Amino acid sequence: MILTTTNTIEGRTITAYQGIVVGETIMGANFVRDMFARVTDIVGGRSGQYENKLRHAREAAMVELEVEARSKGADAVLGIDIDYEIIGDSMMMDSVSGTAVKLA
Repeated sequence: MILTTTNTIEGRTITAYQGIVVGETIMGANFVRDMFARVTDIVGGRSGQYENKLRHAREAAMVELEVEARSKGADAVLGIDIDYEIIGDSMMMDSVSGTAVKLA
């Protein structure tokens, strides 16, 4: 399965559009992790805990996107867009979407 942010794949022809596919994850942030992230923000530096949380959410959403694309018989997902949203004080949503296609 080819997953890409581009709208075409060089050297390949799109033979059919299978529709829009989406992968979403909603994850809670841990209170202790939030506290350490605030300290990191105050004293400077990167928050490794949050970076890991973001990476995990994105990877899980991409897997969900690929599963949906495969269920539609797609060979690739084009034009992938990745969005992050904070919900309330302690929830994070990651959403990835794209167009599932069949390739020649």
